[in-house]
Amino acid sequence: MASAVKRELCQQQALALVRIMNARRNAKGTITAITHQNPTAEMAPLYRHIIIKAARSVDKGIIDMKGNESWETLKIHTVMLVGYMGKGTKGIQKMREEIQAENEGVAIPAQVRWLSNPRIIKEREQRGEIKVS
Repeated sequence: MASAVKRELCQQQALALVRIMNARRNAKGTITAITHQNPTAEMAPLYRHIIIKAARSVDKGIIDMKGNESWETLKIHTVMLVGYMGKGTKGIQKMREEIQAENEGVAIPAQVRWLSNPRIIKEREQRGEIKVS
């Protein structure tokens, strides 16, 4: 779907920075599309008719589109691995809960993840190469 929308936006000469990076269907059946990092969420509805036409070419069940949320990217560096990686730590779910608890009004709607492959991080920690990630 993301590919169809990108192609149609390009063919219709939409601003180059208005592009869908990916689209996923959640458990409730809602399709969520993430835009390129530069445009605001408010820019996509300007191209609503183009996006819906392209999306319907892939999935006839598309009814409408609307802006849902404006997400910021939060990258946290120098995370102590001992507290968030390994058995009994509750991992990055614990980190998510702590961020939300310590920052009133912050809700993290997306999956929290390591910036690198967790297996490689763990291997490097076990070899004593790193203590943080």
